[in-house]
Amino acid sequence: MSSLARSDETTRLLVELRAGDRSALDRLVPRLYDELHRIAHRELSRRGDSLLRTTGLVHEAYLKLVDGKHVAAEDRAHFLALAATAMRHIVIDQARRLRARKRGGELQRIPLDDDVATSDQHIEEIIEIDDALKRLEHLDDRLRTVVECRVFAGLTVAETAAAMGMSPRSVDRTWKRAKAWLHREIHEA
Repeated sequence: MSSLARSDETTRLLVELRAGDRSALDRLVPRLYDELHRIAHRELSRRGDSLLRTTGLVHEAYLKLVDGKHVAAEDRAHFLALAATAMRHIVIDQARRLRARKRGGELQRIPLDDDVATSDQHIEEIIEIDDALKRLEHLDDRLRTVVECRVFAGLTVAETAAAMGMSPRSVDRTWKRAKAWLHREIHEA
């Protein structure tokens, strides 16, 4: 199948999904599985010791998307950005559970995978980044969305622009502002 035909089919499935056809997600995810796996791998490899395994993270993100009331992805890039956001939330939730457990909370935990990191430093770094993104969201949600697209989804400037309905030049400027803000925020903390 040509890449144009694959793109047309992906777009058709996204239209069906926006219209409320939940089965479209079941047909869409296998089409984008390699890209979702790449995003999950990037998310986990950035952390050093991973809290989850890549495949487990893709599957958990799928479940999170299925449980969502309505996946309103406009195109492939937007869907991948939504999936990356779901993956980030899963990793953060797992890190917070591990931190709570280390502090005496949650006496029993059921891990998503056997490959669970125990490094307090990595857990704290993950939570610190998430906290900074939440502060960024309150400051400027567009900056946060660009960070999620570029860092967590691994989208190019052009793909981020398409997902956000912005020009590539605007995305590039926003990306530079977001990186500078996050660098200051994390290194001053």
